[in-house]
Amino acid sequence: MPTPVSECLYCQENETLHNLMIKITDLKVSQLFLFKEQSYTGRLNVVYKDHGVEFHELSDEQRNAFMDDVNTTANAIAKAFNPDKINYGAFSDKLSHLHFHIVPKYADGYGFGNVFEMNPNKTLLSDAEYDALIEKIKAVL
Repeated sequence: MPTPVSECLYCQENETLHNLMIKITDLKVSQLFLFKEQSYTGRLNVVYKDHGVEFHELSDEQRNAFMDDVNTTANAIAKAFNPDKINYGAFSDKLSHLHFHIVPKYADGYGFGNVFEMNPNKTLLSDAEYDALIEKIKAVL
């Protein structure tokens, strides 16, 4: 069952969203967010502009623009944090809003070699530390 717009954390920019992530910027057809939980240093979320759209429903132009946003994000993570691997996740069983998790992984870091955990709740930062990560990402976008 699709999530109504009135219950979508991305569309409503509600407290749940602000508790989970920080908006960095708008991209071509997406918004870019930094997860507050940073067990995977530099983990971001690329959120498509429209609600209720499945990836396969996008036109070629929309899909290419969205994937360009995902690629731009991955390039920024690679430049800013030099991870050993970047994982990509697109989950939406209970939230009808297209988004991609972009998760940098480090050979000596948390969860390397395993599927990333959605919210391990192990590493939260100070506001100053979040600001520093965001500036590092913005510098290479």
